[in-house]
Amino acid sequence: MNVGAPAQPISGSESKEERTKMELVFNIVVFTIFLVLWVAFAYGLVANQGGLDNIWKTIQGLPLIVQAIVWVLFLPVTIGLWIWESAWPLLVRLPLVAALAGWNIWMFFPFKG
Repeated sequence: MNVGAPAQPISGSESKEERTKMELVFNIVVFTIFLVLWVAFAYGLVANQGGLDNIWKTIQGLPLIVQAIVWVLFLPVTIGLWIWESAWPLLVRLPLVAALAGWNIWMFFPFKG
């Protein structure tokens, strides 16, 4: 019995192929979540800016631990909300939020190259 030996992979090619499929599914799910959040954010900018204010106030009203979890899970969108709720001029906030949204969607796009 070899107690200190590292675990052997079940089967090299199958486990890697399954992992790759799971990674693709995960990437598609995460991409879809962020795409929906950014579309909702854009809708809020156009149709309901008060809704964005309410979401920001709701996040701020959460317990600190829950706030930290929300910030970590949805970091690009919460940074976008923070930028939007700042007192910066509109001509600064809008391009920053748009660039952040574009960068976020591009980084999670599952079918790059």
